[in-house]
Amino acid sequence: MRVNEKRIYALNDISNIGNPDSCGGPVLYWMSREHRVQDNWGLIHARMLAGDSRPLVVVFVMSPSFMCATFRQCDFMLKGLEEVAGGLSKLGIPFVLRVGSPAAELVKFANEIGASVVVTDFNPLKMEQSWQRAAAGALHIPLMEVDGRNIVPARFVSDKHEYSARTIRLKIHRLLFEFLEEFPKITPMNISPPDVDPPDWNGAYRAINVDRSILPVETDPGEIAASIALQFFIKNKLKNYAEKRNDPNAEATSRLSAYFNFGQLAPQRAALDVHGTGGGEGQDAFLEELIVRRELSENFCFYNPDYASLNGAPNWAVKTLDEHRADPRQYVYTREEFEQGRTHSLLWNAAQNQMRRTGYMHGYMRMYWAKKILEWSPSPEDALKTAIILNDRYQLDGRSPNGYVGALWSIAGLHDRAWKGRPVYGTVRYMNERGCRRKFNVNEYISRWS
Repeated sequence: MRVNEKRIYALNDISNIGNPDSCGGPVLYWMSREHRVQDNWGLIHARMLAGDSRPLVVVFVMSPSFMCATFRQCDFMLKGLEEVAGGLSKLGIPFVLRVGSPAAELVKFANEIGASVVVTDFNPLKMEQSWQRAAAGALHIPLMEVDGRNIVPARFVSDKHEYSARTIRLKIHRLLFEFLEEFPKITPMNISPPDVDPPDWNGAYRAINVDRSILPVETDPGEIAASIALQFFIKNKLKNYAEKRNDPNAEATSRLSAYFNFGQLAPQRAALDVHGTGGGEGQDAFLEELIVRRELSENFCFYNPDYASLNGAPNWAVKTLDEHRADPRQYVYTREEFEQGRTHSLLWNAAQNQMRRTGYMHGYMRMYWAKKILEWSPSPEDALKTAIILNDRYQLDGRSPNGYVGALWSIAGLHDRAWKGRPVYGTVRYMNERGCRRKFNVNEYISRWS
């Protein structure tokens, strides 16, 4: 059950982990980003450290209010975690749910059970990293992260912000043979766990302080549902993925982004299963998106703390947007008008409606959607803020590296190049409804989501 040491990074300088038998206290896995039992490198490493001599405990600390999260996302998360708790119970591993400040509650619980070491998940986002730093400074035992989200660990594949997919692709492909490996199974514990309180799921629902008007959607949460969705995609959609993925009416995309975002499905599991299908254009196109493009987003957010700001955009894009800042806009909408889908464009409104109703927007439409927010906002700063807020409020894959990078790509040319100059956009890539009509049946899409 060994984990490649290049996935592991010490978050503090306390080291008693060289000898797993040097301290008999429980091993504590601070589950934060990877909400699953199997295919979880962090949990696998914690189980390996526990061995046969120490108990293993899993804790998740829920912040009552988190950025733009809404009841839709919290419900999806909590139901997935309830499934995790059941799966861990079958392995003799207790799951503990705490509510409060993540770092403070983690340290408090670690002290309560006399933990000997804490293992947690890699996360490139600023708030989660601040929690880890606070916990690392307060703990008197080792705290280490394990990168279970990236197939090639983000800290290892590159030590800098990569300029584009072209620059990171070669680095990833060169290392895939080492990291794209099958997961070992988590084996049951044969030692009694410490006495801990069972999760109070009803209490957690009462504690969350979020917008409850944005309701859950039909997408089933959890590790089991994620596995079913992956196999459905492979069997029914993968062969047409390359040809039809940009057609919002074709239902050719994987619809796995929510499961990746909440850690209910390992991208590495998806890569392994898709890679095992035997090749083809669909496989190649999907793996490019799943591995190179997704891990490029992780790289950007990890090395650029301005990932949700125009300060994170490339210099050429900032310059061209500044030069066109005063250009007249034919339409200007408030954030509320955008949110309610009250623009002049039936196509844009349909995309917004799809997101509001389902927690999902087709990827091609999300690009068009964000670019029109730029065109119809008083400034690029307003546009980026609106796109991020709406994405984070409604999408099940909101508040993620892919979301932030997608917004900056659409509005401020991140990981892109300069194009023909136009009003408002400058040389940032332009999209319009005519281009959409060349790609797919726009009237059908509007009819479905109007």
